[in-house]
This record gives sequence, C-alpha cells and structure tokens, in this order.
Amino acid sequence: MNDASPDAVARGYRPAGHPPVKSGKIGVLIANLGTPDATDYWSMRRYLKEFLSDKRVIEENSLTWKLVFNLIILTRRPATKGHDYDSIWNREKNESPLKTITRSQAQKLAASLAPVDARIQVEWGMRYGNPSVGSAIDALMAKGCDRILYLPLYPQYAAATTATACDAAFKHLMTMRWQPTLRVAPPYHDEPAYIEALASSLREELAKLAFKPDVILASFHGIPQDYFDKGDPYYCHCAKTTRLLRDALGYSEEQLRMTFQSRFGTAEWIKPYTDKTVEALAQSGVKNLAIITPGFSADCLETLEEIAVENGDIFKAHGGTNFAAIPCLNDSEPGMSVIRAVVLRELQGWVS
Repeated sequence: MNDASPDAVARGYRPAGHPPVKSGKIGVLIANLGTPDATDYWSMRRYLKEFLSDKRVIEENSLTWKLVFNLIILTRRPATKGHDYDSIWNREKNESPLKTITRSQAQKLAASLAPVDARIQVEWGMRYGNPSVGSAIDALMAKGCDRILYLPLYPQYAAATTATACDAAFKHLMTMRWQPTLRVAPPYHDEPAYIEALASSLREELAKLAFKPDVILASFHGIPQDYFDKGDPYYCHCAKTTRLLRDALGYSEEQLRMTFQSRFGTAEWIKPYTDKTVEALAQSGVKNLAIITPGFSADCLETLEEIAVENGDIFKAHGGTNFAAIPCLNDSEPGMSVIRAVVLRELQGWVS
C-alpha cells in the first residue's frame, strides 16, 4: 500500500543520514493546577515549594516573606496538607482525585475527537507536580505533533492560574530547538456549553437530595484583593458565570450567591468569603444549604475537603441542618461536552 502521509512524503525529500522526524499530527493538551506525588511530608513539601514559589501565585518578595515561607510554611504546612490530602486520596490508584479525573478527561476527549480527525493526539499535564506540562508537550512532539492546542482547564482567567499555566508551556518551548506552533484556548467563563453543563448538572444533583436548599452558593477559589486592584479580570469572570448560571436556572440573587474560598495568609482577599458566608447563613436561620464550585473543572482538595468537609462542619456547627457539596463537572457527560466544545471551536483552521 502506498504511504501518502505527510511524514512519508517528507521522507522522500530528505538527504541520506537525515535524523528521523515525525510531523503532521495535531496535539491537544489539557492542563490543571497540580498534585503531590504522595501524601508524605517530603512529597508534600516538594509540591508546596513548587506551587508557593511561583511569583504568579504569591507576588510577595520581601525578606520577611522568604523567612516565613522557608522557616514556617515549608516546615509546618506539609504535614497539615498531607493529612488533608490523605483524607481524599485515591488509594486504588495511589494518586489524588485531581490526577485520576484529569487523566480520564484526556482519555475521553481523545476518544471523542478520534472520529473528527485521525491526526489529533491528546495529552494531559499539571502546572505543578507530575506529569508536568513540559513532559506532555514532549510526548505530543514525539508523536509528530507540530501544532498544539493548549487548554488550561480554568473557566475563569486569573494570573495565578491561566497565566502561570501558559508560563510553564512557554518556558518549556524556550528549551526546544524545534518548537511546535502553540495555540492557547481562551477562558470559557461565558461559553454557552459551559453554562448549560453547570445548570443541567446542578439540576440533576439537586434532584438526588433528600432536601431542598434554601440557598445555593457558587464558591470560587479566591485571589488577594490586591491582585484584583492591579487589573486581574478574575472577579468579573466569576461574576459573569454566576449571573449566567442564575439566569439559566431562573434563580434570584438571594437563591444563588457568589462567594470565594481558600484564603491563604493574612492579606485581604476578594469577598464575600465562603466560610464566613456559610457561618452567617446558618446563624441567620438557614437550615438547608448546597454549594457548587463552578471554577473547578475537577474535584480536588478544595472541593472534596475544604467545601464538603470543612464548610459542611461550619454550617452544622452554627445551626444548619442539611448540607450538600455539588460535584464538579469532572469527566461526566456534561463536563466532557464543555471541553469538547471549546477544543473543537479552537481547532478551527487546523481541522475541518
């Protein structure tokens, strides 16, 4: 059979001794925040050091911060966070749920894109920890991908998430002699497929509950107020997602409220705070509460432990009765429809 692939055609024009080259494939790389390799002290320390040393995440660069970071945070926090991770750890695969889910998202995306164009290859990576974004780019290049669509799985843009994910990819490209063409998918906070997936998923999960929530919180990961003041669009993206979700469900501002979680350090962060809101709602007489986390594309420590456990305990400790943490879109059918829709839109011009 005659091999008419781009690589075969190119081989016919290469001089003797030319290094072997694979080309003509199209890569899709999805990326999420990251995960420790294990829950022990040193694995957690390595992960936290990489994560919290990122100047996009912690913009503080004073001598005081450096001393606090190295002498206190990296001494005490690995054990605490390791305990938290251990409580949600996927023991069957010996990895974090985020890693399990992101791998599954990549596998399902690959299967759904195979009929679209046989040239498409899919990989996944993490900004912090393993597999790294750089190793995923190398894997796609080894398969012959000279064009790569990069999709950081953050619906709402923030410098501490989307931008640093791009930094990791671009820094890896700086080490390469033959760089692939890299196209970065934009944030999808107002993508119709994303809003509909959130709405349909929430309806389905609420129907499973034995109670009807008096209030639903849309809890997003927070950022320092200073980052917003400097021009980060994150708050506005979260607000638009919440407004569109509210409209899709026919909810009022009282029924579906936006809050922000996961504060770190002593600085002021964007408000309202999730934990303080949960506490205040319980104290005000709200007995039934549900929390959805639209900014997370996959369940992780912040959703499975911070929301489901910590905030659930806060609600009940202050008078609340029924509490539910709504799962993320994950690798569900609605969740995959979002990723597929964004990918197909951004592959235009590369595939038919």
